[in-house]
Amino acid sequence: MSAREAEKERPAGPAVASRKDHTQMAISLKTTSGKILASVALVGTAAAVAGMGTYGAFTSSTSASQAVTAGTVTIALGAPGPANTLNVPVTGLLPGDKVEKLVTLANTGNSDLNNVTLTTSAGATASLLTTDATNGLQLTIENCSVAWTGAAAPYNCTGTKTTVLASGPVIAANKALNNLTSLTSAKTDNLKVTTAFPTTANNDFQGAASTIAFAFTGTQRTETTK
Repeated sequence: MSAREAEKERPAGPAVASRKDHTQMAISLKTTSGKILASVALVGTAAAVAGMGTYGAFTSSTSASQAVTAGTVTIALGAPGPANTLNVPVTGLLPGDKVEKLVTLANTGNSDLNNVTLTTSAGATASLLTTDATNGLQLTIENCSVAWTGAAAPYNCTGTKTTVLASGPVIAANKALNNLTSLTSAKTDNLKVTTAFPTTANNDFQGAASTIAFAFTGTQRTETTK
């Protein structure tokens, strides 16, 4: 038998089986790919449905605002004039003399106060008049329910007179002032400031001079809940 005849007689089965295997593999890949695509499509559909639910929800909102304004704490001494003579200088004091000065103290803020304190100082002008706590100047402050009367010292109170600061050395820090109506907003006190030169002052005081500064400090009322 010739070689060509032997070739014709060889079975064709194995060659066919080989093509079938390749075909099955191709189908298998396509099928797997098809499952992946289907899965992605389903997930995408679920997301779309979820999105439709979000856009379809009913909502309602409301709001409010609150205005808040801080209060003011302000005290003021009256402008220089007949009722405010605290800034008028005094000369020629001798032991036993007194100096009376008038001043108004007003609560010009919109808040009540807890207290008002007074600090006095002489700074660089300090002398025996201000450094000698016993024989130097002594300070007293009184309040009148109405304006003090009189064109000059001594001044008189035709209303109710109360003590704001008892007699003590003219230089002091943070002294609490009593019986003030100006602790209440929009109220004013009529004060008389008396500086006394004790009779116990000796010759060492001759020619002594000082300028005394008065600083009134108001502190807000106790905090509250509104």
